[in-house]
Amino acid sequence: MSVNAIRILAADAIQKANSGHPGLPLGAAPMAYELWAHHMKHNARNPKWANRDRFILSGGHGSMLLYSLLHLFGYGLTLEDLKNFRQDGSLTPGHPEYGHTIGVEATTGPLGAGMGMAVGMAMAEAHLAAMFNKPGFPVVDHYTFVLGGDGCMMEGISSEAFSLAGTLGLSKLIVLYDSNSITIEGSTDLAFTENVQKRMEAFGFQTLTVEDGTDLGAIGKAIETAKADKTRPSFITVKTKIGYGCPAKQGKASAHGEPLGEDNIKALRETLGWPDQDAFSVPDEVYAHCAKLAEAGETAEKEWSALFAEYGKKFPEMKALWKQCHEDVNAKALLEDEAFWAYDDKAQATRSLSGKFINRLKEKMPQLFGGSADLGPSNKTNMDDAGDFSKENYAGRNIHFGVRELAMAAIANGLALHGGLRPYVATFFVFSDYTKPMLRLASLMKLPVTYVFTHDSIGVGEDGPTHEPIEQLAMLRAQPNVNVFRPADATETAAGWCLAVTSKETPTALVLSRQNLPQLSGSSKEALKGAYIVSPSKKETPDAILIASGSEVALAIEAQALLKTDGIDVRVVSMPCMELFDAQDETYREKVLPKKIRARVAVEALSSYGWERYVGLDGAVVAMHSFGASAPGGVLFKHFGFTKENVANITKDVLKTR
Repeated sequence: MSVNAIRILAADAIQKANSGHPGLPLGAAPMAYELWAHHMKHNARNPKWANRDRFILSGGHGSMLLYSLLHLFGYGLTLEDLKNFRQDGSLTPGHPEYGHTIGVEATTGPLGAGMGMAVGMAMAEAHLAAMFNKPGFPVVDHYTFVLGGDGCMMEGISSEAFSLAGTLGLSKLIVLYDSNSITIEGSTDLAFTENVQKRMEAFGFQTLTVEDGTDLGAIGKAIETAKADKTRPSFITVKTKIGYGCPAKQGKASAHGEPLGEDNIKALRETLGWPDQDAFSVPDEVYAHCAKLAEAGETAEKEWSALFAEYGKKFPEMKALWKQCHEDVNAKALLEDEAFWAYDDKAQATRSLSGKFINRLKEKMPQLFGGSADLGPSNKTNMDDAGDFSKENYAGRNIHFGVRELAMAAIANGLALHGGLRPYVATFFVFSDYTKPMLRLASLMKLPVTYVFTHDSIGVGEDGPTHEPIEQLAMLRAQPNVNVFRPADATETAAGWCLAVTSKETPTALVLSRQNLPQLSGSSKEALKGAYIVSPSKKETPDAILIASGSEVALAIEAQALLKTDGIDVRVVSMPCMELFDAQDETYREKVLPKKIRARVAVEALSSYGWERYVGLDGAVVAMHSFGASAPGGVLFKHFGFTKENVANITKDVLKTR
């Protein structure tokens, strides 16, 4: 009856909203119930219990499946919440949203994303277990379960993520594949005829099949068999009927994404033998049954808490380490740490400087955990003497993601969602395009993931336009809740990392140069305000303002000196992060960019898009308007007008038009 309660609640909520996806909840209800009732360690009274099993609904369109489970198992979602499904301000939005609804472990909706995040959670469990567990004290010991369907398996992200999961032997990862052979357009035979089981075997998974998706016993046996394999992740194919129980819709594409209709809801109740025709009616015995099941979770947490208390007494240093890993970084202490901010006064690429700061942070942050998509030597993201995370060494802190940027970004989300770790990931800036969908989810979920994007402009040089980012900076700046930080030298690079590791709810993209850049005498920690006066004018009111970021700040300062020989006195503003500057109060923004000074020139070797709001109608932007070319970086900067002479001449032109 509890399985059917999930189905009825889902169908009723979708019907009331006149919007939603009933097919998945009706078909997958048995496997979800069996998992939550008998195999998953969770406690509704403390949804954030550190050693709980994690559950991700990768097929987020089937959100009413999850909401029904959360309601029945006592997570605080009321019947009224279910009745407000998909309504403004409700706790039951169209797709599950992390941080909005208690018990939702990840924001899902883009198909396959949950698969990648689940791999990240399983990696977090493995790494933290290697860090903390002692003989007789398995304080980190839990599973990650993820449920998705044919669409999730078609998306390339699932192959990327599962290929890595198999390589790493993540035995605490269990995938439930809702195999109903239906997509929006019809049968999966239209576009998806591969043998999924064979694919998963090739990735290194244990594969299991449940032929009848309504057979709770068979589902339970498969889950326990999956748990018994200690060397491989497991993939359980559960063959279901989309829209199960609705005679007119069962097994049809029309069950996927539209309400069943009142007549079909009535037929559903009759087919399922549901005792009450009233909407949202659930017998008291179902609630009592689920409440009884939930007691097991409370007991499990009490037992773990007792174990952890004893662990803390026996290993006080590990208890202190646990506390450090699960707390925010002390921003004030890092800001005042002179050793962290120290640098050699010589020209260096900001990617190389970033590598030095990573290794300084490694010593202060045991929770720092990350790596690159097969570009570690170029991205400079390796933590020295920290080991490589692998099947043989889960304690290693350097992750080798392979050439899998999309999965890498999803995995980073999973690492951050799990808790206890501070993830960073890296690739060339031009390949940030591959990370964008999962970076967007990080912003939505308010996850402070750090992205190290190197080779940040036409300075890439000979590799040519395929590897020279142009529009990527504007793309990231257009996204809400992400700090895009392009530093000009060592001090600004340190500021970027300081921002990244102390951020609580905002991802940080560090956009770094391949080529060496000089250390600027005027750079300062004011970079943390997003923009500041790096080289002032002699006069209190300058004739013009030059604004630049990254490698172009030094160029702007050179142009400033050239203009001075012609009697033109300009101010140079370094703007490593537009988002931070825009967040400052009006007084500070006016101090840096006074409104009365309308002669402004922005300089950035990427797209000009977005600079209009700083230079205004009277200003100009020295930027890229093509995809670059293949030649040495220095040659390209000259070819595309990034010279002190051109910047100075454009500034003069702006002054002439006033």
